[in-house]
Amino acid sequence: MEGTKKSLLGLTLSELKTVAKELGMPAFTGGQMAEWIYKHHVKAIEDMTNISKVNRQKLEENYTIGCAEPLDAQHSMDGTIKYLFPTAGGKFVETVYIPDKDRATLCVSCQVGCKMNCLFCQTGKQGFEGSLSARDILNQIYSLPEIDNLTNVVFMGQGEPMDNLDEVLRATQILTADYAWAWSPKRITVSSVGVKKKLRRFLDESDCHVAISLHSPIADQRAELMPAQKGMSIEEIVDLLKNYDFSHQRRLSFEYIVFGGVNDSMTHARELVKLLHGLECRVNLIRFHQIPNVPLKGADEQTMEKFRDYLTTHGVFTTIRASRGEDIFAACGLLSTSKKIGEIRHEQ
Repeated sequence: MEGTKKSLLGLTLSELKTVAKELGMPAFTGGQMAEWIYKHHVKAIEDMTNISKVNRQKLEENYTIGCAEPLDAQHSMDGTIKYLFPTAGGKFVETVYIPDKDRATLCVSCQVGCKMNCLFCQTGKQGFEGSLSARDILNQIYSLPEIDNLTNVVFMGQGEPMDNLDEVLRATQILTADYAWAWSPKRITVSSVGVKKKLRRFLDESDCHVAISLHSPIADQRAELMPAQKGMSIEEIVDLLKNYDFSHQRRLSFEYIVFGGVNDSMTHARELVKLLHGLECRVNLIRFHQIPNVPLKGADEQTMEKFRDYLTTHGVFTTIRASRGEDIFAACGLLSTSKKIGEIRHEQ
């Protein structure tokens, strides 16, 4: 970041028009800025060539685009790439690019670390170090080397989106706005463990797809795996979701990491069917990736297939998600920047 200059990335069209007005420029200059930033992804104000040189100089005295290139990239054998991005607060987040035939998905982070402290998640073990601004969230897309190939974004990286709701909503609104990326909300999925009031607000204010971290249909067991269960139970979450229509454009999914001998029995499958009855949704079964000092192991393939088949034959569409990037610690639940922060500061 350039000194005390403010960032333009992350500002809405009306805010960019306000910037123009405050600097003595016509309001339409705000629209020109929006086009250069969000349509053309310029890296410097001087590249906004249809804005007069005088006005560009005014902008440069007070603002910067606010984009920052990734500091590191790790390449998996399966084509997945994990990037390390700096944030305006001097910290770092990991972002995962997942190419797959004619699709390319980016798993973005919304916080440094996480407060939710799920037993099975490496990010939770890092602790919470701060929430990202919309600028920091959008920069993971804006400065992605493969941005032109991107088809989907999932908010499933570091952090709980509902715990940083204002900035997540701002980022998704800019991604879907006509003056900016102009993406369909169908290209964006936002995950959550369930946070009271915040989840309802997201459902009311956004048309993006929703993914709920479930992991056990049994309340006491889910609380052991996910402390957030005590704040908003899975039963409350399901009751809330039943007030919304997921039968058309918007999709609802439940993420279910399958732990061997823990949540993979037919009792769990039957309870899942009961819990989700009446909801238009899908369940994604996810392989568990071992993390240090956690007494959990993944279920075997046969168990996962039996679990999937039971759910599907009982009316709950279920898939086993392909695991990507495990060899570079980019798979589900493995993202952490606690070590990276120390390494980079040491190098500096």
